[in-house]
Amino acid sequence: MNVDVTQRPIDLKKTESQRTSKTIRLWPISERSSRGLDWLVFFVADIQTGFGPFVAVFLTTHKWTQVDIGLVLTVSGLVSLAGQVPFGALIDAIRSIRSAAVISLITIGASAFVFAAWPIFPVVLVSRVFHAAASCVLSLALVSITLGLFRDRGMSERLGRNAAFASAGTGIAAAVMGACGYYLSSRAVFFLAAALVLPALFALSRIKVDEIGQTSGASRGIVAHPESLAAGLAEIIRNRTLIVFAICVVMFHLANAAMLPLAASMLTLRSGEGATIMVAAAIVVPQFIVMLLSPWVGRTAHGFGRRPLLMLGFGALVLRGILFAAISEPYLLVVAQILDGVSAAALGVLVPLTIVDLTREHGHFNLTQGVVGCGMGIGAAISTTLAGYVADHFGSHSAFDMLSVLAAAGFVIVVLAMPETKPRPETE
Repeated sequence: MNVDVTQRPIDLKKTESQRTSKTIRLWPISERSSRGLDWLVFFVADIQTGFGPFVAVFLTTHKWTQVDIGLVLTVSGLVSLAGQVPFGALIDAIRSIRSAAVISLITIGASAFVFAAWPIFPVVLVSRVFHAAASCVLSLALVSITLGLFRDRGMSERLGRNAAFASAGTGIAAAVMGACGYYLSSRAVFFLAAALVLPALFALSRIKVDEIGQTSGASRGIVAHPESLAAGLAEIIRNRTLIVFAICVVMFHLANAAMLPLAASMLTLRSGEGATIMVAAAIVVPQFIVMLLSPWVGRTAHGFGRRPLLMLGFGALVLRGILFAAISEPYLLVVAQILDGVSAAALGVLVPLTIVDLTREHGHFNLTQGVVGCGMGIGAAISTTLAGYVADHFGSHSAFDMLSVLAAAGFVIVVLAMPETKPRPETE
């Protein structure tokens, strides 16, 4: 039977080496810090929702051309992609992860305000670049704060809870911001996103600094210089299981990213004016499923391991692609999006959790997050271009067939090459 030593003080009779051989907390995580993290995740999801499709809508209302809109979105996307690895190394090196989150939130709020107040090309471009960079840092810092708080007491369940709060925030924010855009103006969406930074900062302030474990590189004496980055990347490359997992994640996003945009195009062609409400439903339905399933995914990953749930996520993606290729009724396409929620819940919890497993001994947690995140972005970028090419030349059904084959290839890699990464009970 495992004894939960985190619920009582450390035995003073133990030697110093025994006390420091593994991460052991003196006291349980306070309700204040736990609730603070809940609402931080919720409000961050709210804020980031404003920078989704609403960007194109707002700029279009100000007579921007599609070329200029595309250029701004492409530049910010490239910044987000290119920043994953260096910002991961930065988070590993700094001493205060919470301070990094504060600076990121303030930068995002300022970017939203400037974006809404002065929608001219130079200002918009700069604000989007700063937003993309700050979002990179914030996403890495959120998982790192979670790891610092809960690494030795149910990290898998906590990541499931994070995913549930993020999905709730995204769904509620989409509805509220949509109403603001409809009844007030598209500009109001970004002023609201900027204002939501305040409750996010308050939620962050509720997380006690002394309860966040030392997960940064600086806390282990790692200096932030090029040699450290190169050494970290070399350590990642030598980790065979991590490379296999990264390939699986890339395959998932290569198959997944283009499915909803392609389905939305099909809905528009078949349903005309009714497509908008069905596309909205296709976005909201998976968020609701993620909110419901994520806590279960976290508990199951803790009890039964990561690999079965990874197979579930890929299996749902394969089935979704087959259904999209086979059915033509618009309402059934929306129903098929339930499977997107299953996949999103599984991968949303398992990606950071598996990275925690694989970096437990050698560190470089945030750098590894950055490398895997970069792979996600590359897979998603290739997915939309490749699917668009196949759809234009061979039809949408052929594109869905191709995406299904890619998802099936990812499933096979998981089955044949991906080992279970769940640690032994005494170290989880």
